[in-house]
Amino acid sequence: MGNYITTYTGRHFEPADPDPEMIRIEDIAHALSMICRGNGHVKTFWSVGQHCINCANEARARGLSDRMVLACLLHDASECYMSDIPRPFKKELPEYRAHEERLLDMIYEKFLGSPLTQEEQIRLKEIDDAMLWYDLELLLHEHQSGEKPELHIDLDYTVRPFPDVEKEYLAIFQRFAL
Repeated sequence: MGNYITTYTGRHFEPADPDPEMIRIEDIAHALSMICRGNGHVKTFWSVGQHCINCANEARARGLSDRMVLACLLHDASECYMSDIPRPFKKELPEYRAHEERLLDMIYEKFLGSPLTQEEQIRLKEIDDAMLWYDLELLLHEHQSGEKPELHIDLDYTVRPFPDVEKEYLAIFQRFAL
């Protein structure tokens, strides 16, 4: 056994030593459609892929650039190679966060032409945090403190077959690819 994972498209990807030539949008779309948000601690299955689609749709509804729509779609793409770690625990893992940031920058470089600027990161985090607020409220029925974030899209938490989510993820990617 090597220091790699075998991806959906059959590539041997080393998460600790990533090669940008091995990153495939098909692997990202497939894996994220099958990974459950919240480490599975939700009332019904909700994929990371569906979350990313919502983030991309919200960016588009806010009138953000095609680059930002794509950034929102890709913002959790590292999880396809490194898995999802809940935020409270991730804060305790600086080495993991460094690997994740490096891989995300590589993904952004490959698909957007460069890593995100600080301003782009702030806008993306605003959207991601708003979606998290609604995920916790609606998927866990956990009352959130603070003001309800304004969204420009209607959320639909209908569980969808993963091939449908994968297909929509790829369609959004194709539509907004730079």
